[in-house]
Amino acid sequence: MRNDVKTDVSRPDTIDMYVAQFPSNVQKILQKIRTIVQLAAPDATEAIKYQIPTFVLNGNLVHFAAFANHIGFYPTSSGIDKFKNELSSYKSAKGSVQFPLDQAIPFSLIKKIVKFRVKESCKKAEKPSSKKTDR
Repeated sequence: MRNDVKTDVSRPDTIDMYVAQFPSNVQKILQKIRTIVQLAAPDATEAIKYQIPTFVLNGNLVHFAAFANHIGFYPTSSGIDKFKNELSSYKSAKGSVQFPLDQAIPFSLIKKIVKFRVKESCKKAEKPSSKKTDR
């Protein structure tokens, strides 16, 4: 069973290139997620990291990707933990969740998670590096 293996795609350099590799129905979902993140995190920059679309704001903010049967959304473990009740009906792991393509994608929940991650990222940027003081 290889449901979490990406479909046959080349190595994209931009999010546009990444999205263009998928069927139109999946492209629409990916573009909607991209727009949600752009609006919820206007200061974030786009990148391709780990060969998938990524938004960066004081470090990785969120990643997302299309697979054969689902959309993978990666808001870090804190994003998953904060919304664990709302995400309970989806397959998830420490820092990821899978939204099946044969179900409605929870775009409003994605927006809430991104807004949470923006606040978290900005708080992190305001604090002096705690890693140096924890040693």
